[in-house]
Amino acid sequence: MLNKFKEFPLTYSIIAINVVIYIISSLLSHNISDMDMEVLANMGALFGPYVAFKWEWWRLFTSMFLHAGMTHILMNMFSLYLIGRGVEIYFEKKAYISIYIFSGLLGSIASLYMHPETLGVGASGAIFGTFGALAGFFLAHKGEIASQSKAFMKDFAIVLGINLVLGFSISSIDVSAHIGGLIVGFIGGFIISKNSKWIWSYSAFMIGLAIVIMNYLPNYYVSIFR
Repeated sequence: MLNKFKEFPLTYSIIAINVVIYIISSLLSHNISDMDMEVLANMGALFGPYVAFKWEWWRLFTSMFLHAGMTHILMNMFSLYLIGRGVEIYFEKKAYISIYIFSGLLGSIASLYMHPETLGVGASGAIFGTFGALAGFFLAHKGEIASQSKAFMKDFAIVLGINLVLGFSISSIDVSAHIGGLIVGFIGGFIISKNSKWIWSYSAFMIGLAIVIMNYLPNYYVSIFR
């Protein structure tokens, strides 16, 4: 077990953090299978009016580590287990972390625009970002690793199916976060695979993009709730 952790420390650490936070939320909810929405809101779930009008931007990050129930976290962590190890093989640790975080953050922002009144939680945007990163990697090196692309597509189909089921069955999950995370991860994976030094340009661009988009959020919400 220790050897496995040493081989994929980031993936297993992210899974462990999510599990610990889920245990805390289940204790506060007095229910291990379904979380109390008020508890999730207090712990940092994504909620548009709080972000737009109270400037609680930290919810973009904290919501990535919260889950609505047992099915939600099991499916997400299984997806991360499948995909995260691949990302950890092909990318440096700082690239993995950057892609994961920016995919989650931009996925959360996409969710704020598409579902302004919904309480949102989950790591799906970030996980889809890792998937996008692998897709970007394979595209950048398609001539060199064609034999591995078939295995990747198999895992892609599994995780895509899992998240589609979750998206239609759990109200606190939305596909917009998935798509946003996937695009952000794909861009990062492709760019960084071409040149690892471009990680800083990628990070700067994503930070700037997030700031620009978030600046429009209050006015957008005012028009909605007018």
